[in-house]
Amino acid sequence: MAIPRASRRRLAATISAVSWLACALCGPAYAGGPSAVAPSASTVVAQRQTLSVPFTAYGEVEPTSIVTVSFVDSGTVSDLHALPGSPVTAGQVLARLSGPQMQALLTQRETALQSAQAHFDAAAHALATARGQLATHLSTRQAVDTAVSELAAARAGVQTAQAQLAEAHASEAIKAPIAGSVVAVQAANGEQAHAGQALLTISPRGPLWVRAKYYGDDASALRVGMTGRFAPAGGGTPIPVSVATIAPAVGTDGGLQVGLVPTSNLQWMSGQWGTVTLDGPSTQFVMVPTAALILDRGEWWVLVHTASGDRPRRVVPGPARGWQTGIVSGLQPGEQVVAQDAFLEYHRGIAENYQPPD
Repeated sequence: MAIPRASRRRLAATISAVSWLACALCGPAYAGGPSAVAPSASTVVAQRQTLSVPFTAYGEVEPTSIVTVSFVDSGTVSDLHALPGSPVTAGQVLARLSGPQMQALLTQRETALQSAQAHFDAAAHALATARGQLATHLSTRQAVDTAVSELAAARAGVQTAQAQLAEAHASEAIKAPIAGSVVAVQAANGEQAHAGQALLTISPRGPLWVRAKYYGDDASALRVGMTGRFAPAGGGTPIPVSVATIAPAVGTDGGLQVGLVPTSNLQWMSGQWGTVTLDGPSTQFVMVPTAALILDRGEWWVLVHTASGDRPRRVVPGPARGWQTGIVSGLQPGEQVVAQDAFLEYHRGIAENYQPPD
């Protein structure tokens, strides 16, 4: 049924009066700050929360110490069968030295022993002669004492020559000083090695730790005793760790070298890589949904809902917890930010402002 024109006019006047009255009653409430802005279905109120700032870096599981096995003398390497990763036991023969250099060394030591032995025999004969002459008064007590001293010196020379010969024979076989696993091999069969040259490196059987390197100004907040987790790159259960040492990096890239030890009985392997996350000090942040953050021209923004509309605000984001991100600066608790389609709302009207080149 059609509504008469007069009735339509009265209905419109009534709606206008009600709308004006509602605006008049609500107007003072919108005259205040952000707390007076009516909430929207697409906005969220920023709230202050306390978070623990994490420190994250990549780390490697490695032994706390390694042992380098070196050649004591020069010679030709032979019987070297160790490979990286091979287990070794204490006293195990790792390689042998032979060749002209080693044979010359053995000949020299044997000759020195023969010479020392001959000197000892001569000193012993001289002492026996001096004692015999003393009995017949053909020698003096001083001559006997001198012969005794020379015999003692000759005996020490023989002992030294024997030890040197035994050392030369021992240097023919290079043995593992401790039990562990081979980390690296620095020589090969047939190579002419010289004294002091490294044969191989052994990782002892013992405790392992994680060494990580942290960068940035925030790294100065790291402290010995801080706790965290080591998450292996290949997956698996994170291993609780604590900071044992902190030292400046030796390389030119800077950073802090952090040594971490496990605080549980969970096992890890040497050479394993993963992510080390340390729990830093607790700090208060203004939390907003991560979806409210907008990246534009290298800076982060949020749309703040105000009585005069949604206004962009530059912010500095901090750590995240789940779907929430802490704001370091640029936003106050209680302010409302657009959390739904914030990126689209921020760039609304870009097509109208874009002018294609001629």
